[in-house]
Amino acid sequence: MKTKYAIIGGLIFIFLMSCESTSSTENKLKIVNKTLVNNGISTSTFTVWGNCGMCEETIENSLKMKGVKSSDWNSDTKIIKITYDSSKITLDQIEKKIASVGYDNVKYKGDDKAYSSLHECCQYDRK
Repeated sequence: MKTKYAIIGGLIFIFLMSCESTSSTENKLKIVNKTLVNNGISTSTFTVWGNCGMCEETIENSLKMKGVKSSDWNSDTKIIKITYDSSKITLDQIEKKIASVGYDNVKYKGDDKAYSSLHECCQYDRK
């Protein structure tokens, strides 16, 4: 019986510590918003709020569209790096697309209905 309580106590401790490290990471985030252009191909980096690998999958999959060459979102830094053909799609369209699937970014707040339908672990603290 004591072993059962020790395991439960240990799991609670680990959970509380992981929550604490997440919030301290959140406080250290830098807001990023920059774009470089080379021969009509743009590379933009900006902050997109989210939490985990499922967030990464949703954010990156939302950008599988004409004109977007690649996208890579980092769950630790909350920074996305997108390479795209600026003659086919604008940064504004990309930012709106990310917001449409529920994720706040530097310019747009995520769609409330999409946000509320995200998995519980993907529901980040909104700014």
